[in-house]
Amino acid sequence: MNTASYELIAANSTVNAVSAFIGGLVIAGALVWAVRLGIKVRRQESAPPTPDEQPRLPDTGAVHEIREMREPDEVPLAADESERLMPYNIHAAGSRHADDQHRKRWVPGSSGSFGSGGPGRT
Repeated sequence: MNTASYELIAANSTVNAVSAFIGGLVIAGALVWAVRLGIKVRRQESAPPTPDEQPRLPDTGAVHEIREMREPDEVPLAADESERLMPYNIHAAGSRHADDQHRKRWVPGSSGSFGSGGPGRT
């Protein structure tokens, strides 16, 4: 090897080091700019609600859960087969309030998982 190749290698590594340093400065500058932009946007946002603006319980107290038995609400049949059912003909919910509000209890021997080997309902 001669002196020219050593100078070329040294110059090439110097250029690489300088370009890496400049690239690092660009990235650091972009991060500083992003943080400053975030601070500026945050200052322009409305303030968080004060304790007086927070939601409160109603005067009657907390709303309690209602338990009720539901039964399926079947899709009504059209009077004539050529008649179309429109969205307003169909009820909003898939179930409705059951007339019988007594909870059906478990009867021994009447249930079990599928394939459990039990006799099922006898």
